[in-house]
Amino acid sequence: MTDLAAQKAAARKAAFARRKAAHEAGLVGRAAHLSEVLAGYRGVPLAGYMPIRTEISPLPAMEEASAHGIVGVPVITGEGQPLVFSRWEPGCAMRDGPFGAQIPAVDDFFEPEILIVPLVAFDRKGGRLGYGGGFYDRTLELLRAKRATLGIGFAYAAQEADDLPLEPTDQPLDMIVTEQGILSF
Repeated sequence: MTDLAAQKAAARKAAFARRKAAHEAGLVGRAAHLSEVLAGYRGVPLAGYMPIRTEISPLPAMEEASAHGIVGVPVITGEGQPLVFSRWEPGCAMRDGPFGAQIPAVDDFFEPEILIVPLVAFDRKGGRLGYGGGFYDRTLELLRAKRATLGIGFAYAAQEADDLPLEPTDQPLDMIVTEQGILSF
């Protein structure tokens, strides 16, 4: 294991513990600030995610946004591939996807202009530490090469870290939204 890989593994372990504690605290109104941000982009195609394990849930904000435009969720097509996004709406039929995340039962793909990104840890410069598969980094790079794409990290405030071990291929986020507030970069 390289030194950077070891640093990332240690940072992930610490962040997972902080995220778990925040998740178990049962904080109310977790997605209020995310809804506030998305209200400024009504009708712009966006993709959220179906939360797994102790991830903060963007579903209330996604449900609100779906009343005004296209909302989707990521679909993993293969290792080393960028994500694709299938349309989602509240109550639509879902099926099991890779890593335990639910995906729409019927594929209806589109390209979002806003991505709500899950994460393990973040810093105050827009840095993001994910799960290590590089899916969102590849996807943000691809989408940003085509058009302006807003990357919004969504996390518990407890997931903030002072110094993340980042690589040149790690795509920065434009904004981090937590249950406590909004950070823009």
